[in-house]
Formats: sequence, structure tokens, C-alpha cells
Amino acid sequence: MAEGTDGRALPATEELALARRALDAGDLAHAANHVASALVRAPTLPEVHETLARLAAASGDGGLELFALHHHTFVGAVVARAHLLAAAGRAAEGLDLLVAATAHAPGADWAGVPWVTAPELAERIGPERAARVLMQVCAAAPDPVPAVDRQALAPYLTLARNAITVHPEHGLLLGTASALARRVGEVTLAVHWADRGVRAAPSKMGEVWLGYALRSAGRTREALTALRRAVDHDPDDLAVYADIAGTLADHGRLEEALTWIERALARNPSFDCAVHTAHRLRFQRDGEVRHLVELADFIRDHPDDSHEHGDLAECCRGRPWLGQLTPPTPVGSTFSPPAAAVPPADGPATDALPSAVGPTASPPAAGLPPSVGPVVVPPSAEVVRRIRQLAHPAWPHPPAAYDTAVGLATLDLADLLGLLAHPPEPPQSALGRVLSGQDPALWIRCVQVWTCLGLLHHRTDEPWAGSTRRRVLVKLADAGGEVAEPALFALVTAAWVDPSVRTDVAQLVTARLTAAVGDGAAPATPSLAHLALATPDLDRHTVALAQTLAGIRPGRRDKPLRRLLRGLLRPFRPRLPGPPSP
Repeated sequence: MAEGTDGRALPATEELALARRALDAGDLAHAANHVASALVRAPTLPEVHETLARLAAASGDGGLELFALHHHTFVGAVVARAHLLAAAGRAAEGLDLLVAATAHAPGADWAGVPWVTAPELAERIGPERAARVLMQVCAAAPDPVPAVDRQALAPYLTLARNAITVHPEHGLLLGTASALARRVGEVTLAVHWADRGVRAAPSKMGEVWLGYALRSAGRTREALTALRRAVDHDPDDLAVYADIAGTLADHGRLEEALTWIERALARNPSFDCAVHTAHRLRFQRDGEVRHLVELADFIRDHPDDSHEHGDLAECCRGRPWLGQLTPPTPVGSTFSPPAAAVPPADGPATDALPSAVGPTASPPAAGLPPSVGPVVVPPSAEVVRRIRQLAHPAWPHPPAAYDTAVGLATLDLADLLGLLAHPPEPPQSALGRVLSGQDPALWIRCVQVWTCLGLLHHRTDEPWAGSTRRRVLVKLADAGGEVAEPALFALVTAAWVDPSVRTDVAQLVTARLTAAVGDGAAPATPSLAHLALATPDLDRHTVALAQTLAGIRPGRRDKPLRRLLRGLLRPFRPRLPGPPSP
């Protein structure tokens, strides 16, 4: 479904004027284009529907050919065809198209027209078709629907009320109506309808709908009872096991939750919902990053899961290095930057990264490409544009950060080193203004993190052990200064996405952490310690050391640091879809 036919955005009144002019001239095709555009601007405006009716009358075939469906059809044309189908007595087909438009643009009031909310529509289409429409709406809508978009779904809820009035004992209709009511915040009504549905026709799905409604109403014990009855109806539906486990965990009953998820895995060790839930709950139990790494491996090896899950992102969100950067190490510690390490954005070209590019004399450092010289020049405007688009203080999880950084893959090594030596000013955006207002060093930290992630995409055809990307990142990590931890984070990210490099990266991280302790920097290394805790395959001794340095106990969240960063990062956390529910 396409957004539009051209780049114009005329008001609905102007589109209608053009449509009427074309209609008077007998140019029905152009009139149809303008009516479709007017529908997008004002989908419930009576004048738009009056003009559509005139167009249908003039066409001779009800106007359907003027709004034919193609592989890419303008959403306004889809909605126009829906209204014409309803006028032709094919309201069920029209409803299907309106739901498709709702899925495309959930905030638009596509269905807020009299024929959808008329009581007689429910009588004409029957309970099964009404239930199917409601299921389509639920599948297209987030759970819950944001408050700003709920009014657009009100006509479908009215359709549900009308259909239940006509068919008060239809279990499937009551259940789907409950699911819609729950999504739009009508929780009491959702419980009422779901309870009636179970009483009218006991079924697995009826109990699931009731369980979800009760859970939304805060009636957790009753919700779990309903979900257990759903398992009794169908012991092989492992998604319900995952729902029960998730509900138990959300209410502090983690051991019971793990018991349920282990039951599911015993039936099918590769069932995606159970695997995602199991790793999330195990991480909640002991805080060991290996559970998240195993989940990332599962996601990589099973790209065709039944639906998208948000468990990995949920576990990483707000956690140092797993889902967000940490502030730079305080000035005066072992890792404080040398004066020339990060010159001002408008400073002259200098030997800003000597440990990465070698001594000032020729030739360049051994093993680095000949094109890398001792002088690092400022990045070009195009390079600055790219980093400003990508640099962000938060990411869903390390593999997602790696994937996002592919936007820097085509940059030369000199471009990337130039960004590290000459970080640009923050962008003139909400993010840039907040970062520069809170602490300008955080913006530089963002540039460093994403530039180092970009280095991971440099010459990926080279085997890891002798690759340019590894050699440069290791030199940057060993150089000290503010760029050391971003470079080390890039290496850790490489270990997340490539199991073959995990032993190497774990050894590098262990050596860096041990050296920091040996240098007497333990009081100033919480960021490095958290970076170690995010590293795959780290040995138990180093994990224990990192936990001590980070000031956390095994299995416990680092709440002080999370609180410290929450205020800054909350506005920028990406919204991630969770697993769909019935």
C-alpha cells in the first residue's frame, strides 16, 4: 500500500475542488485521484463522501474500476474502494479493505463512517465474519494501542457491540471483541465479554482471551487460573506456557515461571516463544550475560521465527553497554585522555591517534594499510552527516547496534579515524540539543562508540585474526584515553555476532581489566567492569572481578547506574514490538 501518488499535500478542500472540476469535465480518472487524496486528508468529511458518490454514479460501474487494486495501491484509493463496495452491498469486502488501511496507518479514522457503525451491518455480515474482522484489527494493532490512536479504532468497537447485541452467545465473537476492548483500554468490558464467551463456548482461545483480560485488570491469580485451563484444553500449545511463565515472572514468582518454561522446552526445545522466554527468565534469575548471548545465537540461527520477539531488547534495555553507553571515565583516572587524543571539532589536523596509526615517521605502523598516515585529517561533510544520523546513546542490543553501524561500512579507514580525532559538533536535533545540554562529553562518547562499531564493518572479507579491523580496534583499546572503551565495546560486539572470535575477545577484555586493576585504577573503572560483564565467554574469575569493580552482587541489577542514566536516555530508547498476543 503506497503513501501517495505524488509529493503534494493539498488540503482536503482543495483536493475536492479539483475533483469536482475534473468530474464536470468528464475526466473521471483525475477526479478519482483527487477524491482518494481528499480521503487521506479527511477520511470522515461528508463532502468527500458526497463527491465519491457523484463519481460512482458517473462511472457506470459503481466506480470500482476507478479504484482498482494493484500491487502498490495508494491508501486513499483502497479506502475509496472500501466505501464503494459497501454501497454496492459488499460491506464485508469493504471492511477487509478498511482494516488493511488501519494496519497501514493506525492513527487515521478510516472506519469512522455511518455504514460501519450502523447496527444493521452486524446483522448482514454475521458473527463469524464480524469475529474475523475484529481479529484482523487486533492483528494490526499494537497491544496496548497508544492512547492517541484509540479513537480511530472506536468504530470497530462499536461494530463489536452491535454484533454482540445480535449474537450474544457467540463464543468466538465475544473473545475477539474482548481482545479489541482490552487493547483500547476498555478492560472491564474486555473481562465481561471474555467471561461470557467462555461460559457460552469453553475453549482454549476463550480461556486465553479471558486470562489476558483478567491480567490487564490486575486480577493476576484469576488470570493464571484461566491460562492453566487453556493448557488443559490444549497441552501442546506452548505459547500459553510462555504466557504463564511471563505472568508469573512479572509478579515475582520466578522459580514457578522457570518451571513452566522448562515444561515447554521439554516438549519442544526449539519452540521460539519458549526459547526467548527461557533465556529472558534465566537472565533475570542470575544476571549472567551468557543467557542473552545464547538467545542472540538462537535469533541468528532461526531467522524465520513465528513472530518478532522483544525479549533480548527488554533484557538489554537500560543496561550499561548491553543497551546503552556509559559516561566517560572521570578525568584524572588511569584512562583519562591525553591532551591530543580528542582535539576540538574545529581543531587542526594532528597526530591525534598515535597508537592506532603508528609513529610520526614513515613508514606507517606495521600491518596497517599504506594509506594510513601519521596525520589524521578532519572528516568530510558526508562523513559527518552519516555519523550524525547514527550516533545515539542507546541501542536495542549489541547485534542490533552492529547491524545499524553498517551505514558506515563504505567509509575509508582514514574517514573513521578522522571521526575519532575530530568528532563533529552535535546535530541540530532534539537528541543533539539534549546531549550537548546535559554533558557535551556524552555526544563525543556517542561518536566514538558508533565510529568504532563502523570499524567492525571495515574490510570484512579479511579473516579476523589478521584483519585490519581487529588490529586497529586492539591498538585503540590499548592506547588508553576516552576511545579505549568504545574500541573495546566494538570488539565485544564482534564477539556477540561471531562466535568464532569470542575466545580472542574474552582474552583481550580480561587483559585490559587486569591491567586496569594493576595500574591502581579500580575505583575509577565501573564502566570498564560493566563492559567486561557484557563480554561473551568471559571466565568466572574475571566475571567475579568485574562484578566487584562494578559494585554489584551476582544476579542483581546495577540499580544506581541505571537510575543515573535513565533520565537522559529514556527519551531516546527505541520502541520495540513485543510478541503479539491474541
